[in-house]
Amino acid sequence: MYHGSNALFDRPDLGLGRNRRDFGSGFYTTTLRSQAEDWARSVTERFGGEAYLYVFEFDLADDLSVQAFSGISLEWLDMVKANRMRGGVQHDFDVVIGPVANDNTVRTVSLYVAGVYDAEEAMRRLRYFKANDQVSIHTKRAMARLELKGREHV
Repeated sequence: MYHGSNALFDRPDLGLGRNRRDFGSGFYTTTLRSQAEDWARSVTERFGGEAYLYVFEFDLADDLSVQAFSGISLEWLDMVKANRMRGGVQHDFDVVIGPVANDNTVRTVSLYVAGVYDAEEAMRRLRYFKANDQVSIHTKRAMARLELKGREHV
């Protein structure tokens, strides 16, 4: 798992995550190195600091509560809407895996959240997008399964 950041740390802190994210407040990673590198550069450009790529090993044990979306779906869209509108964490999962509402999809997702598009229209507009993945961790129990393997400047 990879994480891009503008902060130097040895252990991620759930309390430092930004609010109103796709799957709620949490620690976000991806299986795509290039995506994490892009995240690191982007957050550094916006907020300063230095760009870091973190490499983690994650034990996705059977006793964790996991919601995995295989792609963009109405269920995924509704979770993104709930977390972006209400903030915090609007679910009971330890881990959520699924597509990123990225630059290609965020306009449609934002218009759905705002009520401009209904679910049918949003899904019609999103059906051809291939989104990158994200793995978000929301509980201390799941964070305990995350092991830092390395860190490097991007």
